[in-house]
Amino acid sequence: MTERSGDSGLAYKNFRPKLKLDRALSPIHKFMEIESSGGIILLLATIAALFFANTSLSGWYSEFWEQKLTLLAFGQNFEMSILHLINDGLMTIFFFVVGLEIKREVMIGELRTPKKAMLPILAAVGGMIAPALVYLAIERHGPGAKA
Repeated sequence: MTERSGDSGLAYKNFRPKLKLDRALSPIHKFMEIESSGGIILLLATIAALFFANTSLSGWYSEFWEQKLTLLAFGQNFEMSILHLINDGLMTIFFFVVGLEIKREVMIGELRTPKKAMLPILAAVGGMIAPALVYLAIERHGPGAKA
């Protein structure tokens, strides 16, 4: 069964029956459609990590991140901890995606004019300089300053 939808041609209706799983996952799908859902998940994960790391569960928390994983790829075994996998693997993918998003915004998005791009550029430079200044203020004459 088809119906016309303006000038876009034919639109097909989805006649797949709703499953119990669809109804159970519906709130999750609605939450994921919210633009700030990623930030909310990140905030909750940060709170949970701070809780586990600073309570009597800290030993279990540390052991969890040090669990060894073995990946088989190209005939080679790669053994690493969960923490190592996240730091070296998933963070690489994360920053690659962030770089692609920034490139898109600079090329065709909101940051395509120098005037609109100036504030994010200054914020990024400040984000690099401020930690270095804090470090120098704290560790100016210490052993770390001579390394």
